[in-house]
Amino acid sequence: MSPTADGPDRRAQGRWWSKPWVLPVAAMALVATGDALLGVNLGLLPLFAIGPALAAGRGTPRTVLGSAALGLVLVLLLAVYDGVWGHTRVLVALTGVALTALAACWVSVARIRAERELVDVRAVAETVQNVLMPPLPPRLGPLELTGSYRSAHRTARVGGDVYQAVRVPGGVRILVADVQGKGLEAVSAAAVVLTAFRNTAPDAPDLPSLAAQVERAVLEQTSGDRFVTALLADVRDDGRTVLLDHGHPVPVLLRAGEPTPLLPVLEPAPPFGLSALTGAPAPRPTALTLHEGDRLLFCTDGLTEARDDEGAFYPLAARAPVLLAPPCPEQALQRLRADVEDYTGTGPDDDSALLLCDFRPREAAAA
Repeated sequence: MSPTADGPDRRAQGRWWSKPWVLPVAAMALVATGDALLGVNLGLLPLFAIGPALAAGRGTPRTVLGSAALGLVLVLLLAVYDGVWGHTRVLVALTGVALTALAACWVSVARIRAERELVDVRAVAETVQNVLMPPLPPRLGPLELTGSYRSAHRTARVGGDVYQAVRVPGGVRILVADVQGKGLEAVSAAAVVLTAFRNTAPDAPDLPSLAAQVERAVLEQTSGDRFVTALLADVRDDGRTVLLDHGHPVPVLLRAGEPTPLLPVLEPAPPFGLSALTGAPAPRPTALTLHEGDRLLFCTDGLTEARDDEGAFYPLAARAPVLLAPPCPEQALQRLRADVEDYTGTGPDDDSALLLCDFRPREAAAA
């Protein structure tokens, strides 16, 4: 999984107007111009404290002190220019700039410490994410695999929406799952599901047996009120495919050369963690056949439950043809993400994971 990170624009950081000292200097220059043009009666000298105050927002303590020094010099120069040297107002202005500088230094130090802690937290979270769900290989057997994960929170790197694929004799087995809830408990439950899938998928005789092992792991290793929606798939090298739905959104099948996407008719079972409580019957697999060039899109409900301004859900089946035009699967997912953002107007309000599988057995055989 490759989370989407909203990092800083490094090109903008190299431009002089983006430097942390530019805004404080510009503000103090504006104050100095106003005092020189409008006269001493307005009493603008205390406003030079704006320099160190603004510097604390982005600069280091050195930037704050430099802004304060410039502010003190400008106060003294304008005091002489205005003819108020020795007046109380000058002392008040100098004291205000000095005290503001001290407070701004403290704010700058606290901000820098918080930023460093945030960087450390992000690094740890990204490491956890990569350990929890390492990037998929671009190809497994007859499938080209392209994944996409997007968090509803810009600073988030881990969550309960996961996908995984494992090469097995004669095919590929796939898991897409969504753990109920948020936070570390959801991440822990996701790890349980992924571990059970990885350990069981290569040897399980069929998908119901694989699902039973995942169900057992969820019941034994997570809290009693935790459940997981999931979709399991077994794609054979010849295109024969079996789907097993545990309360998860239905995948979208895009046939090569056909403009209309298909939604396989599945018989969903309760999510993992709830089957034993509800006494529901065993899930029933659904079979279909993939052909050369077909695309199969798996997703979590962060995509299907995205809403527009009127509260209507994102119509995935109707909008899925955006995946057909770009030959590159990564571009196809980017186009789908952009379409969801256009539909909602504000971006997703829940985490979402996408897995696009291109069925290319001829290319696999040639390789």
